[in-house]
Amino acid sequence: MNLHPVSDAWQGYHDKVASRHLDRLAVVYVRQSTMQQVLDHQESTRLQYGLVQRAIALGWSEARVLVIDDDLGQSGASAEGRHGFQRLVAEVGLDHVGLVLGIEMSRLARSSKDWHQLLETCALFSTLIADADGIYDPSHYNDRLLLGLKGTMSEAELHLIKQRMDQGKLNKARRGELHFGLPIGYMRDASGDIAFDPDEHVQQVVRLIFRKFDELGTLHALVRYFAKHDIKVGVRLREEPAKGILEWRVAKRTTLQALLKNPIYTGAYAYGRRQIDGRRKQPGNPNSGRVERVPEQYHVLIKDYVPAYITWEHYERNVARLTANRAHANTLGAVRRGPALLSGLVVCGNCGLRLHVHYSGPGAVHSYVCAHSVIDSGGAYCQYVAGEPIDRFVTQWALKALEPAALTLSLEATARLEQERQELERLWQQRLERAVYESERAARHYRLVEPEHRLVARQLAKDWEDKLAAQRQVQEDYERFLQTQSRVLSPQEREAITQLAQNIPALWHASTTTTADRKEILRQIIARVIVQAEGASERLHLTIEWVGGGTTAGITTRPIRRPEHLSYYPELCERIRTLAAEGVSTVTITACLAQEGFLSPKQDRPLDRQTVIEVMRRLGIRQPNRRSRPRLSPCEWRLSELASELGRSVTALHQWCKRGWLEARWHAPERCWVVWADEAELKRLKTRCALSAGQMTHQMWLEAQAAEQTNSSRLASV
Repeated sequence: MNLHPVSDAWQGYHDKVASRHLDRLAVVYVRQSTMQQVLDHQESTRLQYGLVQRAIALGWSEARVLVIDDDLGQSGASAEGRHGFQRLVAEVGLDHVGLVLGIEMSRLARSSKDWHQLLETCALFSTLIADADGIYDPSHYNDRLLLGLKGTMSEAELHLIKQRMDQGKLNKARRGELHFGLPIGYMRDASGDIAFDPDEHVQQVVRLIFRKFDELGTLHALVRYFAKHDIKVGVRLREEPAKGILEWRVAKRTTLQALLKNPIYTGAYAYGRRQIDGRRKQPGNPNSGRVERVPEQYHVLIKDYVPAYITWEHYERNVARLTANRAHANTLGAVRRGPALLSGLVVCGNCGLRLHVHYSGPGAVHSYVCAHSVIDSGGAYCQYVAGEPIDRFVTQWALKALEPAALTLSLEATARLEQERQELERLWQQRLERAVYESERAARHYRLVEPEHRLVARQLAKDWEDKLAAQRQVQEDYERFLQTQSRVLSPQEREAITQLAQNIPALWHASTTTTADRKEILRQIIARVIVQAEGASERLHLTIEWVGGGTTAGITTRPIRRPEHLSYYPELCERIRTLAAEGVSTVTITACLAQEGFLSPKQDRPLDRQTVIEVMRRLGIRQPNRRSRPRLSPCEWRLSELASELGRSVTALHQWCKRGWLEARWHAPERCWVVWADEAELKRLKTRCALSAGQMTHQMWLEAQAAEQTNSSRLASV
């Protein structure tokens, strides 16, 4: 039966169908935008399938009519993900299609890009396009113009449909009547209003999340706390047939993060928190490209609209804390592993940017580095200071600042411990109460079944046994919890807490206090520490800015490499000249300088004899020989003499001897190394000293290669 006879309009276009078109396929393209339309608008789907009869009426045999219905439930806004449309374009491009039929142009495409791609392909391979109004040849100008106009109208129609839908949703959201999925801790009551979840256990867990995040400060620590105490969150299922059923799930990181960043917990109705950014949209994924917006950019924000768990200020603190915990150069960052106590708190006094922490050596010795110029533009380091002196200076002042609050800290610590134990006790009581209810409910179901209905009775008996087993397990876990943690603090525990809190330094240096604990304490009382080095000297100017306001400034010292960079180097040189002029030995000079308070460049010990000798060498002061020293062979040098001649340290020349870079021998009478160096060798060594470390290593390698080749030539000649 022909449900769709050819209309009069089609009769006028019948002459466009030629034998070359009939020799190829007639393709009927069927599409509905959503699965709901497929189920509810079946008449439209039936009309599209009826186009097969129109193709037969135009001269195609039924066997030569191809139906492509792969895109049922797919939007026509884009060709991405529409395998049926892509198959249609491929078939046309292979010159297999003579006619493409669609009930209307919007069925084929609602995007000008995809529509004109199809038109270009059909015009190239002489493929006709037909809809309910007639047949068109894309290679003819008039038909092409009409098809382009229809495609534009189809795209505009989609835009208008979306605009009407979005405007309707926005207007409904402005009244607070647009429904969306509610997060953990909320559900809709019988009247449709948003209310607290009626389960007290669910509410208790939500409040615990906000309370513990304030205490712990990081999302990772919150996840560890919930995992340690086996605390789960109650989730209301949204899918049928179990919609509304409460299910207890593990508190995952993404779940807790979404809960902390959701403004509904402040009582605010928010719409448009995540909006689409076309620059981040991924091809083939229509749900991609969504980015979080700040509250000022929400489409709708109605405060004090629903019951609240926290205040709006509390929510802003949580979001700011989560942002600051991210490892960015301009943020404080979360507490991380490593001995650097002031990571994220130290600020450069020159440029005002945060200093990075750099670890080096087997002992993980840390330094604070201002490397922004190096990273951004390949420049030089702004500051590179040792971390241990800064940490020691700040720690001393922090402990002094905490001394007046010792009693308050002890009382607060006691209250926190008791509060935490009471919260855990309530959670266990609620879990036990729920397990008892589930077992009793299963028992009631079993007792209500008819004994003769054994198929059901056996399953209900099994469910009852499972619930009883779960109840016993919860009871055993609860008793185990009571054994590990008492409900209240004993007098001895209270006294221990008070004594520890009043002795802040002992608590700070205790083995049970971790580096992370010390970092958290400093972050609670210190906003930032400004560091300004006094040139290349050992002096550091530090300014501590406290969280409560006020500053503390001071000067500390750091280890440096060269003695000439010491701030008191002129006084040191003058004192050495005076003592040397009196004819005293270097040992006596070193003892006098140490007694007078002169420190070595390392700043952790008094000035040593080697440094004194180095300064005297730079000043050109030579001590008279106190004893007769044996004469050496011609062209032989003691290491100290050669070091003075080359301007290198004795330690460096000693390393050269070990590596075989110098021709040296052990001089037993003086118990020292003696190096052979004639005028040519001395000139070569001076040239080598003028090279950098990398150039020197390369030069030594070239000399070793040359020597090896010379030896090989000699052996070959022998």
